Amino acid sequence: MPGDLHPSLADSSTTPYWLDSPDRPAPRPGPGADVVADLCVVGGGYSGLWTAILAKERDPGRDVVLLEGSRIGWAASGRNGGFCAASITHGHANGADRWPDEIDTLDRLGRDNLDAIEATLEHYGIDCEFERPGAITVATEPHHLEWLREMTAENPDATYLDQEALRAEVSSPTFLGGVFEPRDMALVHPAKLAWGLAAAAEALGVRIHEGTHVGGIGRGGAGLDVRTDAGYVVRAGRVALGTNAFPSLVRRVRLHTVPVYDYALMTEPLSPAQLDAVGWRRRQGLDDMTNQFHYFRMTRDGRILWGGYDAIYHVGRHVRPDYDQRPETFDLLARQFFTTFPQLEGLRFSHRWGGAIDTCTRFCAFFGTAYAGRAAYALGFTGLGVGATRFGADVMLDLLDGVDSERTRLEMVRKRPLPFPPEPFAWTGIELTRRSLASADRRQGRRNLWLRTLDRLGMGFDS
Repeated sequence: MPGDLHPSLADSSTTPYWLDSPDRPAPRPGPGADVVADLCVVGGGYSGLWTAILAKERDPGRDVVLLEGSRIGWAASGRNGGFCAASITHGHANGADRWPDEIDTLDRLGRDNLDAIEATLEHYGIDCEFERPGAITVATEPHHLEWLREMTAENPDATYLDQEALRAEVSSPTFLGGVFEPRDMALVHPAKLAWGLAAAAEALGVRIHEGTHVGGIGRGGAGLDVRTDAGYVVRAGRVALGTNAFPSLVRRVRLHTVPVYDYALMTEPLSPAQLDAVGWRRRQGLDDMTNQFHYFRMTRDGRILWGGYDAIYHVGRHVRPDYDQRPETFDLLARQFFTTFPQLEGLRFSHRWGGAIDTCTRFCAFFGTAYAGRAAYALGFTGLGVGATRFGADVMLDLLDGVDSERTRLEMVRKRPLPFPPEPFAWTGIELTRRSLASADRRQGRRNLWLRTLDRLGMGFDS
């Protein structure tokens, strides 16, 4: 272990907690030969899995093949915090700022989408530890309290919690107040969700091939040829791309996303005395109001996941395994954890990990087609893809099937965000934004000229 890591991280595993399980399915083999299908789905995370399932539900006779370059759910779908949000716009405020005329529709579609996820899990018997305990947004600075009151005014289901009421739910000396939203958040075991969706897709007749990296797409006959690195070709009438943080197979949208690295820790199970000290009996999902925010939750077996704060972009848009480990971030997260929960001093972390998420300039997904409408993509979920990927899958299928739907008529679906600039300007702009957000957190939320300029361009962000 590097000497600069917090003592609580000694002997912690670098494997993502969710994937470190004997329940992980055995790898599925590659195709071994050329394949013909009606629909080829590229990517075995949530985006691709939902697309495969919904495609078969819409048309059971449709022949669907799914190609995954590594293992099902190994990337962002198996490394996230397990927060399954109703919002498809990265929060109500972000959606309202960008699409004020559509926000009521977007909020409704998001809640319908979360309800549909719950119904699907029940229908297929997918045990991914799904629960809907609601979410609490926490104020840790005095100026956050006014923001919480604005949140409460925007959501008729929300309840404002003063300091005493909040600490009765979850005890921390850093908590000044909070907002509880009961309807709009579910929690899941991320890897079990991916594995369960894959099993459901196969039960519907989807052919899944792992260890099958796709190198390119080209026109072939009446459809498209999906070329694998192994030399095999999938000839399909339509292609759905769920590649997210990885370079898009549609080159013209590659500048529209960047891979940003997020990091998380998982504690060992809390003892009964530690549970009594922290409370949190209802296991709500929590996040705080800072721009560089933390997200944290209690698992079913009494562990605490603690993640966020640092969001690291590496120049060049590269996705590399060595970026998954960042000792300085793990050390910082551990120290911040014990500042938040000093009563848990002595608790150890069993796992530490990181991974890339796909971020775009509007901080929620965008959609489109290529190859004369034969290929569709959904990209840019920016860390809230656990739930929103199902909505994105429906959008991709609407676009591929030529369906004129309420979804496809949305401005959110019809328009793409501004692209990021090429390097080195992308890294410079992102790093300047990151430092400016940190400065705003130190200055009672006051945004500097750079952040105000991004706000005017429609590229501004806060948590």
